[in-house]
Amino acid sequence: MSDKRVVIDPITRIEGHLRIEVVVDENNVVKEAYSGSTLWRGLEQIVKNRDPRDAGFFMQRICGVCTFSHYKAGIVAVENALGITPPLNAQLTRTLMNSALFLHDHIVHFYHLHGVDWVDVVSALSADPKKASEEALKWCDTPYACGADKLKEVQDRVREFAAKGNLGPFANAYWGHSTYKLTPEQNLIALSHYLECLRIQRIAAQMMAIFGSKNPHPQTLTVGGVTCIMDLETPSRLGEYLTKLKEVQDFVNRAYYPDLVMAGRAYANEPSVLNDIGVSNLYTFKEFQLSANEWLFDSGIIFNGNLDKVHDVNPDKITEEATHSWYQNDKPLHPYDGETEPNYTGLVKGKSINDKGELEDSKLFDIKGKYTWIKAPRYGSDPLQVGPLANIVVNYAKGNKYVVPVVDKFLADTGLPLSAVFSTLGRTATRMIEAKIVADNTIIAFNNLIENLKTDKETVAKYRINKNKEYKGYYMGHVPRGALSHWCRIKDGVISNWQAVVPSTWNASPKDANGNMGAYESCLIGLKIADITQPLEIVRKIHSYDPCIACAVHVMDMSGNKLSEYKINV
Repeated sequence: MSDKRVVIDPITRIEGHLRIEVVVDENNVVKEAYSGSTLWRGLEQIVKNRDPRDAGFFMQRICGVCTFSHYKAGIVAVENALGITPPLNAQLTRTLMNSALFLHDHIVHFYHLHGVDWVDVVSALSADPKKASEEALKWCDTPYACGADKLKEVQDRVREFAAKGNLGPFANAYWGHSTYKLTPEQNLIALSHYLECLRIQRIAAQMMAIFGSKNPHPQTLTVGGVTCIMDLETPSRLGEYLTKLKEVQDFVNRAYYPDLVMAGRAYANEPSVLNDIGVSNLYTFKEFQLSANEWLFDSGIIFNGNLDKVHDVNPDKITEEATHSWYQNDKPLHPYDGETEPNYTGLVKGKSINDKGELEDSKLFDIKGKYTWIKAPRYGSDPLQVGPLANIVVNYAKGNKYVVPVVDKFLADTGLPLSAVFSTLGRTATRMIEAKIVADNTIIAFNNLIENLKTDKETVAKYRINKNKEYKGYYMGHVPRGALSHWCRIKDGVISNWQAVVPSTWNASPKDANGNMGAYESCLIGLKIADITQPLEIVRKIHSYDPCIACAVHVMDMSGNKLSEYKINV
């Protein structure tokens, strides 16, 4: 037997429905890769003919994880269309809410979703807690929750699960896999932080609720500004946010950062996490307004990994096409003119490897036809990679004063070269670096908000919608999973068209009409899998992007009515 098809469906520990298929040769090296979603998205259809001021409230329902991202995008796209500039108080309040989202998202992604791709939980049960406590001091002068007694408590708690033959949330993993590189003591350190993060992520969620009224799906953004003026004028609410910010910041600096330095050292020579940038065209957009004229992160595109030249972003060059996507119109269309009419063509019969390493009858992607609900965004004709890696690399190349020192320190602490960032290890590390930069610099926006409130109480701009005029506008920005854009047209006072081009659409893109792969597919080519019945290497790579397929494809109806019926033969 030579070439073999391996199917991983579903990819778990993500948001949404993602399926990965690869073709491997006789040496278990990936020759072909296909990324597809099995859930249709239709929110662009739902907002048509609705009041544009309601768009943000619908758009945030795209996802329950990055809910604020789509909420803000839906609001800002309409503001852009109508020519509205919200007051500075509103802009800075949105930054504080955005910080809460990023911090919550990134720590949860590493510790509760992606971390077990790097951390062997079962190995931690054989660790010496005293040695583990000493090990933690190598990576941080004041390590978080790493005293010998604390680590013994963590070990005993997880050992209880194991003694019952049930590892609970740690069940059904590939423990003992040959590509795990942390020592038992290092695994125990990370396991302690996993449990601590369950508490810390709750605090980050509370940060969002202070100004957003609740989390998920906050309610206080409105076209023109924010409605949480009473919270902004209440010192105790402002103080509560600051206290919680400092607590989350402490966890990022004393747990998240040292854990990634530790992992960087341990995985520095592991081939399955290095030299796999896939798509080396990196795109990001400015985000986190700190003051009237300053942003934490800037925009730009790098082509072919060339850090010597950062290109400006031209919104007119963005298109989506559907050659291999289950939609009717295959042609590349700008988002202003985008179409989302489904055309499901189904899977095809074939054979794939099962979990015993044997061939069995399967339903497979139709790789010569359409195989996913995700479209193929392109910049001109180029696929782009988005996410923290793109954001940090582009801003590093631009000499961003908030980014360069943190990246340089991380590289010095790990002994890794800059080239190591262009990898699965790099994607995971730059997500932590992004979280640290946000955690350490949100205080700038907070202090500027306090100062501005002393002389300015405005939180909402006045505006008027002319029903006899046509408008179009967009939001472009950077969210936890990368560059996001929403595009709208308004006619007769209602939405006539809406399209969202989300980070996971860029990264999980299928091949386009020219055969160019998106980031997921591209990064898997050439990967050698140690055991095709335990494809941890594939899962680890895909998880490093933090997939949110609910963002890339989603459907709902607010009245509970049937939109359409589709028979899926699987």
